[in-house]
Amino acid sequence: MPIVTIPDAPAYRIVNARVPRDLAWWSDEFAASSREFVHCEIVVDRGRIAHLGYPAEPGDLPVVDGRDGIALPRFVDMHTHIDKGHIAGRAPNPDGTFAGAIATVRQDREANWSAADVRRRMDFALRCAFAHGTGTLRTHIDSVAPQAEISWPVFAEMREAWRDRIALQAVALFPYDMVVDDPAQFDALVTLVARHGGVLGGLTHKGEAPDAKLDVALERMFAAASAHGLDLDFHVDESASPDARSLEVIAEAVVRHRFTGRVVAGHCCSLALASDADRVRTIARVAEAGIAVVSLPMCNLYLQDREAGRTPRWRGVAPLHELDAAGVTVAVASDNTRDPFYAYGDLDMIEVFREATRILHLDHSARPWTRLLGATAAEIMRVPERGLIREGAPADLVLTGARTLPELVTRPQSDRVVLVAGRPIDTAPPDYRELG
Repeated sequence: MPIVTIPDAPAYRIVNARVPRDLAWWSDEFAASSREFVHCEIVVDRGRIAHLGYPAEPGDLPVVDGRDGIALPRFVDMHTHIDKGHIAGRAPNPDGTFAGAIATVRQDREANWSAADVRRRMDFALRCAFAHGTGTLRTHIDSVAPQAEISWPVFAEMREAWRDRIALQAVALFPYDMVVDDPAQFDALVTLVARHGGVLGGLTHKGEAPDAKLDVALERMFAAASAHGLDLDFHVDESASPDARSLEVIAEAVVRHRFTGRVVAGHCCSLALASDADRVRTIARVAEAGIAVVSLPMCNLYLQDREAGRTPRWRGVAPLHELDAAGVTVAVASDNTRDPFYAYGDLDMIEVFREATRILHLDHSARPWTRLLGATAAEIMRVPERGLIREGAPADLVLTGARTLPELVTRPQSDRVVLVAGRPIDTAPPDYRELG
């Protein structure tokens, strides 16, 4: 059962709510608060937040008792792959390895990824995310020809169809080799991405040491991004190889080009295995370049250091504490869902935050890690009005029964209430049987 019942009225009061200090835009009376949660009242009026703070005049509005539960803004999930999601049933990873995932996805893409297939799976994924409370989502799209010309128009359809429910962004995903080996394909892709208002990406994660080819690719990618006004969002060093050090090369390219767009580096797994001196140096350069780092804790825990018959020796995640301490903006996100790269997941940011807390040891920390549920990713994605609760904004909220962070991450919060413009939505995710 849902934790509360929302009245069928144009306006109502949510009393006894706990709002994370770092996930709301507070008035001056709360701005200096040192409390982790602010015990407050939220007045919803015609789909917007009319009041956030101390109890207002009681009036005659219907009252919803939040029962001291945590109220969150709708979530921001900034690194997903909804174009390849939910293929695990027909294309399982044969051994759970990275190599197995790459080969299996390639085979399935060539055999099955028609516009109809991509559309059906994207829509299914978005219904999952929406039911769990996500309001903003960025997806990477496999963009090697001929798939780019199939998937990008489908994404554009989804963005329009879902614009009143989830704000969507997309990143072109391709191996950096393509930039050098097939410049005509790269130029066509840049034009396609720019036409669809997307983000330029690239993979530099295969475990190899940086070489002259990577330098040439980055030169062309930064030049193209600058010329077309595109941001960049890379898959970086998703490997346990000590040779994988492209993150530092990307940081140097940002500084060299004086690039003014946003740059995101996803994964950055091998940075955790670097020597102390190399890690400190690289993190300093990432901070200087203003690169944001997004860790994908569930997928990387699943894929990294996997060998048959051997227990993994490390967690596969980026050193987020050290990056954050150096002033680097960091985030976490869902990544893959039910595909060969990650056989599980459901685009539920509470699950992501729960697992990130355990995998990355976000507990016992004074840092504002609750911002990982929305506000930080929203800033990186250039939608700073999202991922926060604030007066005047749409009443897009996730109401939970948890009163503390330990309670929030202990249970799946399956009784949460999701409000979109003040009205509750159906929080039951779609049935897997739809996909056959």
